[in-house]
Amino acid sequence: MNSTRQWNPEQQDALLANLREWAMTLGFSQIGVADVNLAHAEAGLLAWLSNGFHGSMAYMALHGLKRARPAELVPGTLRVITARMDYLPRDTAEDWQAIEWQRLGDPQHAALALYARGRDYHKVMRARLQQLADKVADAIGPFGHRVFTDSAPVLEAELAVQSGMGWRGKHTLVLNRETGSMFFLGEIYVDLALPLTEASSPHCGTCSACIDVCPTQAIVAPYRLDARRCISYLTIEHVGPIPLELRPLIGNRIYGCDDCQLICPWNKYAHRSTLPDFDARATLGASTLLELWAWDEAEFLHRAEGSAIRRIGFARWQRNLAVGLGNALRANGDAAIVAALEARRAGAHELVREHIDWALAQRLSEAPPATAEC
Repeated sequence: MNSTRQWNPEQQDALLANLREWAMTLGFSQIGVADVNLAHAEAGLLAWLSNGFHGSMAYMALHGLKRARPAELVPGTLRVITARMDYLPRDTAEDWQAIEWQRLGDPQHAALALYARGRDYHKVMRARLQQLADKVADAIGPFGHRVFTDSAPVLEAELAVQSGMGWRGKHTLVLNRETGSMFFLGEIYVDLALPLTEASSPHCGTCSACIDVCPTQAIVAPYRLDARRCISYLTIEHVGPIPLELRPLIGNRIYGCDDCQLICPWNKYAHRSTLPDFDARATLGASTLLELWAWDEAEFLHRAEGSAIRRIGFARWQRNLAVGLGNALRANGDAAIVAALEARRAGAHELVREHIDWALAQRLSEAPPATAEC
């Protein structure tokens, strides 16, 4: 990127105002502008990586400090346009948090993170961010830019905080006073010297609800997450066997985990999306573990088409379901679960077979689930 465009402050402010207007028409909830200087975040990033909290996500360390240096990742970058997009389905009930807790309390129910029940946000956000960039180009002419949505070494949360999207909660997610944390983040790296938007102040106070509620105690300290214990990491990013001591704690969560968001007081203000893309598919929002276990690979690929879930592949999908079924079996000893697990064992992937064996062993277990330790 190599822009030589010179604007006066009035022109810069006008473009930012237009950006916000265009963004609203595209389904975004908020637009901000961050500086490229994130030096203050480098020590924390290095410490997090040094502690191994990124687990097997080698890509987190692959690009070194480029993650905290936008102008090195994309030379010529002067500002980062940040965008927020609410994702609660349009028909979400007023008491949605209570409904989700009820689902988590039913061992037979398949619990998936709310964001994953509709269309893959990577596709939605990336396409609409590019449309937003195209609107800028239509207005001012060609300019240097790159669009990112959880797809490159970008410190998304830090950029969001610096540009006023919200503050970093103790669970490490970005929180906004008007809409909680149920939103996606995206960025456009630009070679335009846009005016910066003001950062938000933190408002978590003494609350520790997210830390206390985490099933696996993955939030090892305020603002510090050990991904290796996080259910979202274990069920999505982690490729191999789920650690034995964490399986009982996963319960019926088969793709991601919303507990720290469900308990957060700020999410009583969470907004519904204006887009149909994030409406929940019936098979992903209201199915039992056994119903999903009955899918073969072809049905999984068909049902998960266009969904973020598809990227974990069938083997990991079944691995997660086997853990959920094992926990359900421990809870009620359902003979139908035993039959379903045994029917799939012989032809299962090696990874899945190991988890099936663990699940079947739970019918003999009378001990309560292990207690997680920080």
